[in-house]
Amino acid sequence: MSDKETPAARPSRAAALKAAAAKRAEAKAAAQQPFGMPGQPFSRKAPFMVGFLGALGALSAWWLLSRVQLIGGVLILIVVSMFLAVGLTPGVEWLQRKGLKRHWAVVSVIAAVLVVLTLFVVAIVPVASDQIGKIVANAPAWLDQLQHNRWLQGVDERFHVIDKVKEYLGKSDLGGKVFGGVLGAAGAVIGFLADALIVTILTLYFLSGMPEIKAAMWRLSPASRRERVSLLGERILDGIGGYVSGAFIVALCAGVATLVFLFVVGLGQYAVALAMVVAFLDVIPMIGATLGAVIVCAIGFATDARTGIICVVFYVIYQQIENYVIYPRVMSRSVDIPGVVIVIAAVIGATLLGVIGALLAIPTAAAILLIVREVIVRRLDVS
Repeated sequence: MSDKETPAARPSRAAALKAAAAKRAEAKAAAQQPFGMPGQPFSRKAPFMVGFLGALGALSAWWLLSRVQLIGGVLILIVVSMFLAVGLTPGVEWLQRKGLKRHWAVVSVIAAVLVVLTLFVVAIVPVASDQIGKIVANAPAWLDQLQHNRWLQGVDERFHVIDKVKEYLGKSDLGGKVFGGVLGAAGAVIGFLADALIVTILTLYFLSGMPEIKAAMWRLSPASRRERVSLLGERILDGIGGYVSGAFIVALCAGVATLVFLFVVGLGQYAVALAMVVAFLDVIPMIGATLGAVIVCAIGFATDARTGIICVVFYVIYQQIENYVIYPRVMSRSVDIPGVVIVIAAVIGATLLGVIGALLAIPTAAAILLIVREVIVRRLDVS
């Protein structure tokens, strides 16, 4: 054999030379490091590293969730403010179509809302408070009349309701409970006024900057889908605005109908206060109209049995008219969802957030259904 290298031996010799050069470079670098060469980094797939990073992520998620829970009340106020701003947007856009610039349209809508609220407080609240005082003053007499009702007497004989109420009223700590209840009510009123002020200010800001807010929301979507997202978003916001406006129109119809009916039936001294209660409760989906009717009918029965029966008949007829005539016509352009979905959405919303949740549930359900129809169902149709 020749002493010359074979071609197969050349790569192994090159690798050996390369390894020797690497060792010399490593030794030179180690000589320049006062604390020695750093070791190999930890493997991200090591069990310790995986467990540590997982625990750190879980703790971070728990901390963020606790922070969100702390500001949950503020988030609800923000959502309500945005909801009201979207509801007032159709009025602003209507004035814009009439030729007004946006800032003047916003000022006009805000001024109209403030004027209506001012007139409401000045003209209605004193009368309503006076009538509420009369209702409270007459409540003991109504309770005394109810005690002589034969059906209630039979219930009392079986369950001793009146004796239990008297026993409860005779407890020594009732005064402290009442005093604590008064303080709690005062705190609730102050908190309500503060929340109302915050909602009013945020609503004004949202209403003024609605075009910029919508543009910023649409830009969060990919450029290829931005046009479709903006069209769907505009449809959803139009539906919410129509629902808010429609809900107030339906409630106004219930309040006006109650006002006229009570004057006709002979309960004019309580008409304004009870009409306000019915209109306010009628905004609540599903149960609001029934609650208002129950309150009016109870006062009607306490006044006179004949009046109570007339109240029951009136509200049975009116609720049919509202459910099948007024509500469908007012809401036909805003929410298009099945009745069973309305019921489920209202129940879930009321369970999660109470009255506010019930109010927000129906337009939210309409938005979800629109997204399901236009996005998910269409993808399934072409798959």
